[in-house]
Amino acid sequence: MKQKREIRTVSLIGLGAIGCFLASHLGHLLGSDLRVIAGGSRRERLEREGVIVNGVRHHFNIVSPEENCGQNYPDLAIIITKFPALPQALEDMRNQIGPDTLIMAPLNGVEAEDKVAEVFGWDNLLYSLAKVSVVMKDGCASFNPKAARIEMGEKHNETMSPRVQAVKELFERAGIRTVVPEDMERAIWYKYMCNVSENQSAAVLGIPFGAWSVSADANFIREELMREVIAIARKKGISLSEKDMEKQASILRDVPPENKPSTLQDIEAGRKTEVEMFGGTIIRMGRELGVPTPYNEMFYHGIKVLEQKNEGLF
Repeated sequence: MKQKREIRTVSLIGLGAIGCFLASHLGHLLGSDLRVIAGGSRRERLEREGVIVNGVRHHFNIVSPEENCGQNYPDLAIIITKFPALPQALEDMRNQIGPDTLIMAPLNGVEAEDKVAEVFGWDNLLYSLAKVSVVMKDGCASFNPKAARIEMGEKHNETMSPRVQAVKELFERAGIRTVVPEDMERAIWYKYMCNVSENQSAAVLGIPFGAWSVSADANFIREELMREVIAIARKKGISLSEKDMEKQASILRDVPPENKPSTLQDIEAGRKTEVEMFGGTIIRMGRELGVPTPYNEMFYHGIKVLEQKNEGLF
């Protein structure tokens, strides 16, 4: 889709933290023209109970993965599962992807676009990320909409392409603050640097965001984890630096101090984490590029032990 056109229909898979944020806004705007893809018992539960976002119960138009669109493909498909669920989500979205369907996958990590392109190609794929601090508790999602945003665009955005402008206009009509960075690849790696450091250290130490506003020791660990990501990014030609670390330190001061990164939420709820996408990926890339990653190795294995504890291994 090269020309600009209004986006009227959206298919979305994944009603986790970020998925609930997006669906609650898009559903209010689009009604039944937002399709949430879910099958089996998950579909039954969503149809029966919906989801609760910021205290409001939402019910969506639930469509099973097997349902054929005919020629009624959505204008935009959003894939927003956790990273380990991405391969199955791509299979479940096959019937929703037409020749002109734009695709976004604002997952954590730096390899989501590559994984999506392996299945659906690069032609209609946009780069994206979500910056939303969402607390999930007892199936309810809560977040501060004023502090939430989506960043999206082409890989590079010296000028805004028609299709990026169309998605931006859709999101803004839905009340989703949208930013189009000049360099989306760098923006994704910046978020990854923050996620790798904050998620892993919080999960092992059991600390909320507020710890980094008061503890120099907590910050020392977070920053060493970040430096390993920066070293790998530079090897890949992505210009992260110590200035980005300073920028993130100031941003953390504005996060509600009681909020917890998603990996800590997962550990506390007994769920599997995204540690393979965080520490696991950094360790693999470090070995490939000759970059030592001792802090990521330590915290990766620490989280694996916590998962094993949750599974009752010991």
